[in-house]
Amino acid sequence: MALQLHVHRVSQPSRALVIFCKSNGIEFEEVFIDLTKKQHKSPEFLEINPMGQVPAMVHGDFKLFESHAILTYLVAAFPQVADNWYPSDIKQRAKVQSVLDWHHSNLRRGAVTYIFNSKLAPVFGMPLNLEAAAEGEKTLSASLSTLESFWLNDGGKFLVGQDKPSVADLSLVCELMQLEFLEEDVRKRILEPFKKVQQWIEDTKNATNPHFDEVHETLFQARATMMK
Repeated sequence: MALQLHVHRVSQPSRALVIFCKSNGIEFEEVFIDLTKKQHKSPEFLEINPMGQVPAMVHGDFKLFESHAILTYLVAAFPQVADNWYPSDIKQRAKVQSVLDWHHSNLRRGAVTYIFNSKLAPVFGMPLNLEAAAEGEKTLSASLSTLESFWLNDGGKFLVGQDKPSVADLSLVCELMQLEFLEEDVRKRILEPFKKVQQWIEDTKNATNPHFDEVHETLFQARATMMK
């Protein structure tokens, strides 16, 4: 069955899916969805994802959205995927799943709220909202503290004590790469207190390169355009 990923590489969960497939030798067609032209709200795309968000997947006649669901589906659908990505051991798998469940209501909520309202809103024709940005930064900082003190405090280089990255590592690091849209001094202020988090970001990059850097090139190009 042919696999299609409907993505925009400025989208952090889109990047996670593309990097995952490239890192695991999964052949796929990358279908570009232009968010600035609202292609994610087109009738054609809404047939795939009625929520109108990227990423989305089509595998044969099977359609799926929500990046975490897609990642765990791909693990099961492609036998060449190494066990570390979503462990077969049920207890370790449950730990990885617990990070994925935590992500959306904590790290993602904080990062998206802060970055969108302090930087990206005008790209989508909306005003900055500094009050919302301040609330987002509080959630982001609290989430980074939890990463530092809990999720990265179990002995391994990666989340929940693993020696190799899981889908949770990739998903969360791609989330934090969105901080690249901020000025360098702001990024440093946010991340500086969290030494384990900084090292974990580098370890996840290294474990998934050259694909990590290649896929993130679109983000850096977008940042350069914004800063002109």
